[in-house]
Amino acid sequence: MKRLMLYTLICLFISFYSLAEVKFIPASFKEIADKVKPSVVNISTVQVLKRNVDPFYDQFFDDDILERFFGIPKGTFKRRSLGSGFIVDKKGYIMTNSHVVEEADEITVKLYNQKEYKAKIVGIDKETDVAVIKINSVDGLIPASLGNSDKIDVGDWAIAIGSPFGLEQSVTQGIISAKGRIIGAGTYDNFLQTDAAINPGNSGGPLVNLSGEVIGINTAITSRSGGYEGVGFAIPVNMAKKVYSDIVTKGKVVRGWLGVGIQELTPELSKHFKVKEGVLISQVFKGSPAEKGGIKRGDVIVEFDGKKVINYRELQNIVAQTPVNKKVKVKVIREGKEKYLEVITGERNIEKVYAPAETEQGENDIGIIVGNLDETYSKVTTGVVVLNVIPGSPADDNGIMRGDIIHEINSESVKNVDDFNKIISKLKKGNDVVLLIERSDAMIYVAFKIR
Repeated sequence: MKRLMLYTLICLFISFYSLAEVKFIPASFKEIADKVKPSVVNISTVQVLKRNVDPFYDQFFDDDILERFFGIPKGTFKRRSLGSGFIVDKKGYIMTNSHVVEEADEITVKLYNQKEYKAKIVGIDKETDVAVIKINSVDGLIPASLGNSDKIDVGDWAIAIGSPFGLEQSVTQGIISAKGRIIGAGTYDNFLQTDAAINPGNSGGPLVNLSGEVIGINTAITSRSGGYEGVGFAIPVNMAKKVYSDIVTKGKVVRGWLGVGIQELTPELSKHFKVKEGVLISQVFKGSPAEKGGIKRGDVIVEFDGKKVINYRELQNIVAQTPVNKKVKVKVIREGKEKYLEVITGERNIEKVYAPAETEQGENDIGIIVGNLDETYSKVTTGVVVLNVIPGSPADDNGIMRGDIIHEINSESVKNVDDFNKIISKLKKGNDVVLLIERSDAMIYVAFKIR
């Protein structure tokens, strides 16, 4: 009897545990919508523009003629646009997209109860397209609950709420179609893709999960028609949280900085550097955290601060979200062997860019004409500059460009044209070639085979 009771209790425990793990599909999304909608706001903006005076046209046409026949507004005119956002704090802080509010002279926020308030910009971050605006604190503001976008999986339900085409408090549902999408919007592209209907006017509104937690900020669509075609993109809320916190507490966005040039591993580069995956270090800036921590050009970072790294976008985002002055462990592959380093992150600044000029020529057999460097190349003193690329050559097929500066060939240093020709003369048809080149102040590796 005791064994039977024990067996029954074990079965009940397993059953309850299994039920707790099950994610039920709701018969309706009404409860989720009711929970989130009071936190969602409609944002309308006004940008005041002036028509530039043109003496040539103005002497023949007055403002009425220009407007009636050419569609040119007279004098000062206003451009209006619509977007969405969501309340983050009872003090009146609201998150939205920077492209919704960045050029606005007037911002009006309409709450769920239809009351309207003027808002001001607290801060914007164009690199992630996140903005924080604020209305004066009023009673009854209901902040949205922010979730964890890292825990969202492809196939999970997603609900978008906003004001598509000005239609306030519209709710659409779908799933997460993909994660980590790069759409060319900025340096830190890492979008959630969803098939929940997102249209113009949804920008800045929340994408939420089945618990009613915000997992993303609806930002963009891919469309031939300009309307919904099943592909929308949202900024992961974990990225937005840091931007919001920095803007509110520091007045600017502070990002971690490693001080390296990075690139993806191609099959050729993987073979050369004896590693299957990770992010290749093509440049280490002098005096940077990376240099001080012992990272070297040619290292492949496979883990940063305990997080596995597969592609360069992942590394960019992880480093950017790492607090400044934090000591982190970095796992690299160097010459085929694992090595652990400690790096103290710095604060990111934008690097300067310079352009090279031509100098004397030299020839080679891989499809490029190169020349020596001189004082016209600013801080660059060693290497050779690509003066011309032969169409259809291996160099041309693999993206070598006029103006590139070559510093290494197959890990051998190139200081001038003589070094370059000496190394190239040893290569034969079918040999692999790995060039370290500098382009617009960035170092990259290019690998190809001589044919």
